[in-house]
Amino acid sequence: MKKILLASAALAVLGSATSASAADLAARPYTKAPPMIAVVYDWTGFYIGGNGGWGTSRKCWDTTQVLGAALAFSEGCHDASGGTAGGQIGYRWQSAAWVFGLEAQGNWADFKGSNVSQLVLGTTGNRSKIEAFGLFTGQIGYAWNNTLLYVKGGAAVTSDKYQGYTVGTNVVFDNAKETRWGGTVGVGLEYGFTPNWSFAVEYDHLFMETSSNSFTAVTLPVTSRIDRISQDVDVITARINYKWGGPVIAKY
Repeated sequence: MKKILLASAALAVLGSATSASAADLAARPYTKAPPMIAVVYDWTGFYIGGNGGWGTSRKCWDTTQVLGAALAFSEGCHDASGGTAGGQIGYRWQSAAWVFGLEAQGNWADFKGSNVSQLVLGTTGNRSKIEAFGLFTGQIGYAWNNTLLYVKGGAAVTSDKYQGYTVGTNVVFDNAKETRWGGTVGVGLEYGFTPNWSFAVEYDHLFMETSSNSFTAVTLPVTSRIDRISQDVDVITARINYKWGGPVIAKY
């Protein structure tokens, strides 16, 4: 009986000591979950790409001289339209959600059109063609991560060819060509579908104003007439760009 009492007392003392030790242990510290990591698209960097689309040009002709004699006469207007393809190269830098850039673009074009002239009782016609154009622009845009809406503006240049022809026979009797400078404004929407590749749709309007052109006769090396030709151009293109650089990692 005495042994049983001693064993019971020993167990009670041991239990009290264990409880006291457990009470002395510090509570398990709280560990905060690791922060979330978000990938933010970065539009900063050099890029190069290609484009293709459709364009149209409105031209109005006014004769000011025929065979050296002054003459003021409106010959009429026509639209010249067709396809275009080319390339662009530029640089962008991003500050917060704002994106700024510079770009040079060069395009082959096939914008053709004609109209019957009112100068000689409708027996002759005028024909035009834009063979190429270039744009040198600055950009400003606003980005929603990998979606960019931008506007652009700057200088434009076109390469134009003109012909006079006889109605019915379609024989060319005089021609002229010029490189014309003007201005341009445009707007585009671009989407980055990988860190380096993006796709855009862009519209541009070219203000090419009016210029005087001296036409040379086909049969003789003489100036057959001088016409003032007004011109503006509208172009819509699909574009794809490759950019050097990638996304930055923002932690929050």
